[in-house]
Amino acid sequence: MLGSSSSRNKNKQRTFAIIGLGNFGSTVAKDLTQYGNYVIGLDTSEKRVSDHAEILTQAMIVDAKDDLALREAGVAECDAALVAMGSDLEASILAAINLKTLGVPLVWAKATTKTHHRILSKLKVDRIIHPEVEVGQHIAQVLHNPLVRDYVSLGNGFHVVNFRIPESLEGKSLDTLAHAENYDLRCIGVMRGTDFLGHDGATCVLQKDDLLLLLGRRSDLRDFAASL
Repeated sequence: MLGSSSSRNKNKQRTFAIIGLGNFGSTVAKDLTQYGNYVIGLDTSEKRVSDHAEILTQAMIVDAKDDLALREAGVAECDAALVAMGSDLEASILAAINLKTLGVPLVWAKATTKTHHRILSKLKVDRIIHPEVEVGQHIAQVLHNPLVRDYVSLGNGFHVVNFRIPESLEGKSLDTLAHAENYDLRCIGVMRGTDFLGHDGATCVLQKDDLLLLLGRRSDLRDFAASL
């Protein structure tokens, strides 16, 4: 069982239900568990449940199309739930409906098609994700420019990107890059190994393989990257 709500609040432990323990769902479930959360993994496959029984807080064979089964599994007491099924459209939609009916405060769901996305949106799912598309876009962005080491989308068109400083810029200070004047970008700082160097400081002298952390819109970040 989930235990009393008072004990969970005391430990500030959040509870999650992950419905569907395929590659995507099991990865999310395992990482959430490693972060110290209480995670219930649910799947109709006995093998998948058995594979994760010793990893997750709880792993159970449950058909998420059955709202009573979800309630008995303790899902109604969870802080958040993720519908990680993608191939079975009916099961995904009914699971989302049941989670909303049970009153789970935060419901995320994986979508595989535009139609699937529209239906989940009509159900007022809090966030709809497309893992394959999002990962593909991320990889394309990094492959496109070898100086881009990684980036994070902040929403509303803004991203934080870290650029690897090439040898041609070694010994130059930040103000010579003109990232603010020419590209409307804000420097968050510079990472040198494990050290964080300053905040938008023009006196920072760059070294090869430093990581420059910049905040801005994708078009400005792309143009800046091209200029390097």
